[in-house]
Amino acid sequence: MKLTELFLAELDREATRTRRALEHVPTGRDDWKPHAKSMPLGRLAGLVASMVSWVNLIIEKDELDLNPPGGSGQYQQPSTDSLVQVHDTFVAKAREALQKTNDNYLLTTNWRLLMSGKVVSEWPRHIVLRETINHLAHHRGQLTVYLRMNDQTVPAIYGPSADDQQFA
Repeated sequence: MKLTELFLAELDREATRTRRALEHVPTGRDDWKPHAKSMPLGRLAGLVASMVSWVNLIIEKDELDLNPPGGSGQYQQPSTDSLVQVHDTFVAKAREALQKTNDNYLLTTNWRLLMSGKVVSEWPRHIVLRETINHLAHHRGQLTVYLRMNDQTVPAIYGPSADDQQFA
């Protein structure tokens, strides 16, 4: 099996799980956070909804500067009522990028993360893709805690939850 096929299969599994969590994000609670040092709910949900956009970015671009000059290319926070749509759109674009690339490219070319023009990490694209999917799972896990703390349904992700007995 090809590496690109493995990433496509994992993207499909994780996208479904992520979508189910996003469907339960409450409206009107964007500024809520469990602790003063925590990320607000709206920002976290937006991050979870749009993180999969990094897949095509990692494949199609050589780098990303998290603090670009003059604020160009800044992240646009999606509204709570558009989280699922934003996620679905980025999943489709990620699938398309994975279908257009090849294993050799992912294994032999590097991708860089920059902060204010300085390289903070540089790894082969296949490593960055894998870590991005792991990072998405991490933030989705945070989101399910926020859901619980806001008395929202916590969907089954890798197995049943107290609210959702299906084995996802």
